[in-house]
Amino acid sequence: MDRETRVFAESHFRGLRGRLPSEVCPTPDRVDFIEKPDSFSYTDFFKSYLLPNVPCVFSSAFTEDWGSRKHWVTPSGKPDFDYLLQNYGDVVVPVANCGVQEYNSNPKEHMPLKDYISYWKEFIQRDYSSPRGCLYLKDWHLCRYSSAEGLFTLPVYFSSDWLNEYWDTLDVDDYRFIYMGPAGTWSPFHADIFRSFSWSVNICGRKKWFFFPPGQEEALRDCHGGLPYDVTAPEFLDSHLHPVLEVTQEAGEMVFVPSGWHHQVHNLVIMKSCSGINFEEFYQFLKVIAERRLLLVKKISPGELQCSEDSGLGLQHTIFDISRIAEVLASVVVNPDFQRVDTSRFLPQPEDLLQQLQEALATTEPL
Repeated sequence: MDRETRVFAESHFRGLRGRLPSEVCPTPDRVDFIEKPDSFSYTDFFKSYLLPNVPCVFSSAFTEDWGSRKHWVTPSGKPDFDYLLQNYGDVVVPVANCGVQEYNSNPKEHMPLKDYISYWKEFIQRDYSSPRGCLYLKDWHLCRYSSAEGLFTLPVYFSSDWLNEYWDTLDVDDYRFIYMGPAGTWSPFHADIFRSFSWSVNICGRKKWFFFPPGQEEALRDCHGGLPYDVTAPEFLDSHLHPVLEVTQEAGEMVFVPSGWHHQVHNLVIMKSCSGINFEEFYQFLKVIAERRLLLVKKISPGELQCSEDSGLGLQHTIFDISRIAEVLASVVVNPDFQRVDTSRFLPQPEDLLQQLQEALATTEPL
């Protein structure tokens, strides 16, 4: 991020204060398709999609060099089961039953990948049915292991990723998932953890997305305030509460899912590569990212103000992150529920960390 982009971003956020999500996320009438990587910069994405908080789709040209697209797919465009079995057949993977509702999700079991692929082949042979139900390999953390090296290259547009940065420092978890499944598998209506943004790439196959911008989901709540499990169910279609946006994602394409957008996803044939937390955990999350940004801002010299986009976050993006963390933390420390939390063992104290962030902002070059 360069200085001009940070000035633009700070001005954007100042204009949002006190406004509701539904007021700041106008519903677009279509989802933009980004065709050429060479003519689309990080700044283009940041200004046109990340800040306005609207979805977009990147063409397959953005992922054509990924190892997974080269090795996991046959020349005819189907999953290469032989390659997957040879390299990951004995790996135990999580599998959800799409035909069974468990609250607003599906029950899961674990099995070796070779058993799931055997089921998958049988499911296709039985004309896309099975007495075992419709099973969907979901939330496989393959990227934790060295065998995942070379499968994908992190797009520069998503290089600022607080959640994975936090979990990577703890080395216990991550939010990088692989999904695999035959036609008919799907993910129920939901919004992503912390209302964060996410992105999803189809290695092969096609999928249908149903998008609702922030606030639109309120019209779908039942008399108990609960959100629907399936927005394509007849009762929703009959009531004309249609999704605002529908997107069909083709092989190799990359979808950007903005913050707070509820969505539901159906696989038309797919292999995809991609909140429960208390105040104490949330503070630890903010603290880790804050301390890393405070350390980084001390290391970057003024001469690096115009650093290239591929050299890391750079000074301007670091300062921008610090300003966002400070604003979030300031709202947390005055929250009545947070004030009932015993913070005596927190190091540093939340108020002290907030002061450090504010001092860092005061000592950097002004907007």
